[in-house]
Amino acid sequence: MPDRRDLLKTVGIAASGLLAGCPGSSSSAQTDDGSTETATQTETATRTEEPTATAEPTPVGPMTAVAAEWSVYRARLYDAVALGRAGAPAAGATVAANVFARFEGANGEYGAHERLESTSEAAYEGFEGALGDLQSALSEGNVEAAADAADTASSALQTAQQAATTQTATRVFDLLVIGSRANNAAGLARAGAVEAAGPVAEAATISFEDGLVHGALESADEGIYERFEGALSTVQSAAGSGDGEGVVEAAGTVLDAAVEGAYAIASAQAVADTGHLATFQSQGWDAATVSLLGGPGADYAHAATLNSYRARVADAQWLARRGGADTAGQMAQDVFAHFEGAAAHDPFEEADNEAYEAFESGLSSLTTAIEDGDTSGIGDAVGTVDTNLVAGIEALAGGSAPVLQSGFFKARFADAWELYRQDKNAQAVTVTQELFERFEANELDFHETLEETSESLYETFEEEHLTSLITAYENGDDAAVDTHHQGVLDALLSFESEHTPAVASGSGATYMAALGFDAAAVDALGHDARAAELGQQALAFFENGAAGYHEALEEADEELYHRFEDEALGAVISAAQNGEDVYPPAKTFGDAALETVSAITAASGGSDAPVPIAQGTFQTFENASVHDRLESASQSAYEGFESALSDYVQGLQSGSGDPASFAAAARTAQFAVVDAVDAAPSGGTGGSGGESESDPSLSGGPNVVEGVPEDADHVVGMQAVAFDPQELTVSVGDTVAFEHAAGEAHNVVAYGDEIPEGADYWASGGFDSESAAREGWENREGAVQSGQSYVHTFETAGEHEYFCTPHEAAGMVGTIVVEE
Repeated sequence: MPDRRDLLKTVGIAASGLLAGCPGSSSSAQTDDGSTETATQTETATRTEEPTATAEPTPVGPMTAVAAEWSVYRARLYDAVALGRAGAPAAGATVAANVFARFEGANGEYGAHERLESTSEAAYEGFEGALGDLQSALSEGNVEAAADAADTASSALQTAQQAATTQTATRVFDLLVIGSRANNAAGLARAGAVEAAGPVAEAATISFEDGLVHGALESADEGIYERFEGALSTVQSAAGSGDGEGVVEAAGTVLDAAVEGAYAIASAQAVADTGHLATFQSQGWDAATVSLLGGPGADYAHAATLNSYRARVADAQWLARRGGADTAGQMAQDVFAHFEGAAAHDPFEEADNEAYEAFESGLSSLTTAIEDGDTSGIGDAVGTVDTNLVAGIEALAGGSAPVLQSGFFKARFADAWELYRQDKNAQAVTVTQELFERFEANELDFHETLEETSESLYETFEEEHLTSLITAYENGDDAAVDTHHQGVLDALLSFESEHTPAVASGSGATYMAALGFDAAAVDALGHDARAAELGQQALAFFENGAAGYHEALEEADEELYHRFEDEALGAVISAAQNGEDVYPPAKTFGDAALETVSAITAASGGSDAPVPIAQGTFQTFENASVHDRLESASQSAYEGFESALSDYVQGLQSGSGDPASFAAAARTAQFAVVDAVDAAPSGGTGGSGGESESDPSLSGGPNVVEGVPEDADHVVGMQAVAFDPQELTVSVGDTVAFEHAAGEAHNVVAYGDEIPEGADYWASGGFDSESAAREGWENREGAVQSGQSYVHTFETAGEHEYFCTPHEAAGMVGTIVVEE
């Protein structure tokens, strides 16, 4: 398990802990009869208490709109959990991180962040702490812990809603949040995760049954109550029977009943109006959330490109050793040329700059070693290239990396087979033994993932076939080689079939491209007939389905499908059969193979589910009673809301929809219907935040200056909850300015035990230790505010790890690498 600091670097949230911030004040909740109760009392309320009867209309104003905005945050907590229940906890962690960043940027007099802190410090700290726990739990794949954290964070916001408004208004928001949670089940069903919709609806039902809103709705309108509760039950039963359409229909009924119930409960129509608009905003975020359940994404296609390079440099190595140095050298040079123009180039560099640079250096060394006939140098260079490609694949592919490893294994098993056919038994043993060692080392998490996927499949692969294949090569037993070579390939294909066709395509493309280059290699050694056989082998693999790869490509891009199979692969086979040079068509075929992965992931990454969610939101708004009231309240807010929603729908249809602009327009609309449009926070609702006003009670200290000095060699921007760049490489003697770019005040604090030995301790405020810097922040010292920067000159080589105290829990950590 990673330690806490490693987790901070990789996932952005600590497993526990609260953000430090400016002190807030606890508040009392106003009840509808004019009495008050403390926030801590309301937080622990259960449905055993009856809601207080409403005698007077609920007062409404900007705080009502802020409370409605907190409902959006509550709903989004459960978006993250829903992704975890659908088997995408990493995507859920991303949503949680986005919520955190958005909250940090929600400043201003009536911003969700500042008002939560001033309304109830306990609720503020409880929300941020639980939100951190939510992301950590999802990053670790612990969905139940994530669900508990979401409940805790939601309860903190509920407490603040009651403190800021009334019990009745809070019950309105409670009901709408539960309706939004049930609507997550519909999103999951639309995306094909019907099984996960059941637990999502069940959890929403439990919250309803256990909450005060249950009695409030039953008292307000028994018919709506029965329809709401009955539809919740139907969602669960439909999910249990695999009826996706039934889930979508029943969840829609739940949400409609929630909206009707909100107006029935509310003592002031404007409260239900602002809550309904907040629900529309939540649905906009739902569409973005569901899109994360689509395909593996562009980064996976980039990782598949890197995986293909691994197989190609391995081919270059064995071909050079077998006397085909000219073609081997061309292979290495062509990998470099392809990479320089590849879409994977920049993402690899950004994901792991050190591995990127080492990969390019290794390729250069490989080309030189092949030219020089340096067998030892070739081996060293291939090792360097492969090691750093593995690092890039791990960074880009994430949880799908084991499937790419499966494709690489198949490519290398094919290499061993070719070496054996050429009577190079010892080399075949070496290749296969190396694969066994990689498997045992759990490279790219392949060993553990295969075992977790199917223990019997794991045993078939390793114990029945892999170890036996090594022995068969050692003994020169042709029959055993045939049996166990095919056995390992079949086992790997079965493993890939357990994943989506989009993910399997990365492995299939790696293997097929490798067979094409194998054909070129054996052709260079004078074996035309064998080259043709390898082309036919690739064709047969594809025609047999290739774990869904064949059909996925045909559906994604029929023109590319024919160009890949009929033209590119056909040209490899034809060249071999006609005694022509196979390498040029093999290179074209390899390029086409990588195109196929991009096409398939692009097609699957844009799941159809987000579009109907956003379209349905638009249609519902057009027919909703709040439509006309928003138009009457503020024509500009109405037009902004409708225009932003229309743009969002169109963006989703084209694959580029961003919910942030719609969320900002919806927030303005929420303020408009409570007659407080002028109080609505300005700016977007993304994670970038925006500049905050300086706080005169905070002090900077030594090396905190106005602006950025002209002599600074590098600048690190301090965003709302992140350093940009997170990792920076500098030279000894370079000066770095850490510039406040967005959000609240920051500080810059080196981890005392993670700076080079002999280096002077550094932190904004001029403190001489990490503990002193942390204490200094509590005393409001060492702050870097809007328009300022902290400046430090690095004199000691090595890695310097650092963080921002108030946003450490949000993952605001960084690294300065100082080189001689």
